[in-house]
Amino acid sequence: MSPRELLEIDPLELKFPFELKKQISCSIQLTNKSDDYVAFKVKTTSPKKYCVRPNAGIVQPRSTCDVIVTMQAQREAPPDMQCKDKFLLQSVVVNQGVTVKDIMQEMFSRESGNVVDEVKLRVLYVSPPQPPSPVPEGSEEDSSPRPSVSDNGNSNASELLAATRAYAEDIQQGKSSENLTLISSLTEEKNAAIQQNNKLRQELELVRREVSKQQGGFSFLFVVIIALLGIFLGCMLKK
Repeated sequence: MSPRELLEIDPLELKFPFELKKQISCSIQLTNKSDDYVAFKVKTTSPKKYCVRPNAGIVQPRSTCDVIVTMQAQREAPPDMQCKDKFLLQSVVVNQGVTVKDIMQEMFSRESGNVVDEVKLRVLYVSPPQPPSPVPEGSEEDSSPRPSVSDNGNSNASELLAATRAYAEDIQQGKSSENLTLISSLTEEKNAAIQQNNKLRQELELVRREVSKQQGGFSFLFVVIIALLGIFLGCMLKK
């Protein structure tokens, strides 16, 4: 550090990872390696574009101070990503006990008789860091996508669910077939019983007519026959 460099500045170029419509910040570290108290002030050619905190301060002997420069969100990118903005950092030795409130612009004027150190800082726009590629670079054999553990788990779960549904459908279809067979069998039995009943009624009517012709009325034998037929019909209908 030369005798005129009161503060060591790092970096001397302000690099902003430029992105549209996004605030971007970078840090400047000021180091005082002397035994003097050094006051500083930061100026820029575009004060509405940048916010500097702190833009003035005191760096104590053998200590450092961090300055944060924030670029406001930009709606348009400059041509060829070139930036003409500049910063000027002025520093001057002050007496012990001087505070930030005591810092005045006149302190950094050469006409005041103070030894003023001035350092210009450039502004550079750089491309923002790119996120890592999800597919690792390698041979063509390794470039094919492979399912992760979670993908395998989801695939197995889907296959198991599909198999379960198919099994349930098979069971349901089997039960439906059994029910249809049972209903068909009962229907056939019911139809047969109805036919048998009709046949017995017809035979009973013939017997009644024959008996009526022979005896001219109902006899005890006819009543017994009717009773037996009724019992038989009841048993058939219960089936």
